[in-house]
Amino acid sequence: MFIIVDERDLVTNGYACRFGQEGIASTGFRPGQFRDWVASAGEGDVQAVEAFLIGECPEREEFPRIIRRRSPAPVIAMNDGPSLEQTLGLFSAGVDDVVRKPVHVREILARVHAIRRRAESRPDCATVGGIQVFFNGADPIVNGETLSLPRRERRILEYLLVNRGRRLTKAQIFNAVYGLFDDDVEENVIESHISKLRKKLRARLGYDPIDSQRFLGYLLVTQPLSEGQSGGLRAAG
Repeated sequence: MFIIVDERDLVTNGYACRFGQEGIASTGFRPGQFRDWVASAGEGDVQAVEAFLIGECPEREEFPRIIRRRSPAPVIAMNDGPSLEQTLGLFSAGVDDVVRKPVHVREILARVHAIRRRAESRPDCATVGGIQVFFNGADPIVNGETLSLPRRERRILEYLLVNRGRRLTKAQIFNAVYGLFDDDVEENVIESHISKLRKKLRARLGYDPIDSQRFLGYLLVTQPLSEGQSGGLRAAG
């Protein structure tokens, strides 16, 4: 999920729409709303943010420092026009990159991936067991063959793989895929997406690679788990 901060609703709504067209969840804030959200948001909500985009607002050089107290996610500033002084000030404030509008959301996604790759030594793809996912929007390869997936299912698989070794709650996955404030979609839709994803992966791998435990969430595994390992009672999906 991407967070967009700008004092103009036209900007936040415009970029949210463009991210949505790419199948990427995003949420827009005015500066005051954003400051309140960062201070009060739960840890799971903050960790679901993939990047922060800071547009025009008087206090935007303060925001990178505020964000860093809660999140290591990339911070990209968006300038309306060329200004060396402004750009240098933003880098000094701690942003990871500065772009000039108009900038296509695909370029923003590429820049975020490049920042994460440098910071985390993240490659262009990642593999767990027989599953290989890519971070450029391409379909995954499962057991040596491309598996065509709808965008939501692909995003869920990528999120599970990036967070391999961690059990993720339904709320965490929903926030990462749909955003924090999508009131038009019920959180239970994640169960449906994961159910369909599991069936496709099971057919290709010969076992279910997504372990689920009621009230605890989902975990990507590389081999079948025994009843004792999986913790007994499983969640729906």
